[in-house]
Amino acid sequence: VEQVVRPTGLIDPEIEIRPVLTQVDDVLSEINLRKDINERVLVTTLTKRMAEDLTSYLKEYGIKVAYLHSDIDTVERVKIIHELRTGVHDVLVGINLLREGLDMPEVSLVAILDADKEGFLRSERSLIQTIGRAARNLKGKAILYADRITDSMQKAIDETDRRRAKQIQFNEEHGITPRSAVRQVIKEIDTGEVLDDDSIELKVSDQARAISADERHIMADPKMFAKHINKLEKEMLKASKELQFEQAARMRDEIVRLKVQMFD
Repeated sequence: VEQVVRPTGLIDPEIEIRPVLTQVDDVLSEINLRKDINERVLVTTLTKRMAEDLTSYLKEYGIKVAYLHSDIDTVERVKIIHELRTGVHDVLVGINLLREGLDMPEVSLVAILDADKEGFLRSERSLIQTIGRAARNLKGKAILYADRITDSMQKAIDETDRRRAKQIQFNEEHGITPRSAVRQVIKEIDTGEVLDDDSIELKVSDQARAISADERHIMADPKMFAKHINKLEKEMLKASKELQFEQAARMRDEIVRLKVQMFD
């Protein structure tokens, strides 16, 4: 179901197309412009190698950058997103930025590298959704780096323009002045040692904790065990979304411990 208009009056991002040849240097320039005015940037690449190289390159130029890759678990992911919002990072680099939790009002630019390469991550739907990551900021903009305009790009541009026109018309008819969808960021978070995977593995391997009677009962039934793990994972996700990172990591620790006991 399409959300036709936004009550905040926010208009879909303006789209620019720029050449692939200079995309990395151009992205650096755009990041610096936004860094100076306390805004954030999302950059999406097509390959892991490109994401890693770009992250290293940006770090060399003093950019506070985080690389959000598929191996990062839920707890760490929420922490990285929180750190982007609060300015610990200026930029988030990733391959697939379509996952939940990336609609951040602080993000004023989405840069899509190699936008003219056909495939799932550069399909019409993916492009529309990725461009939309900058839609919660008043100055939201998307730059597509491409040497040609693919069918997917054209359709994504047309759809974004259609939405822009509809919102502008709605704003004019109702006297709405667009405003950024700024949400309060909770500053005080509990990080501790909790997100160190090696520490957790050591703790688990060192744990000679006796299995309780309840746990033995659960482990005797694979279906019950799967259900219990699923419940713990939901609790972990809830805790991480509420920025209770220490609690979330304890849940993760418990999940790992139970799986080790079950399958070793």
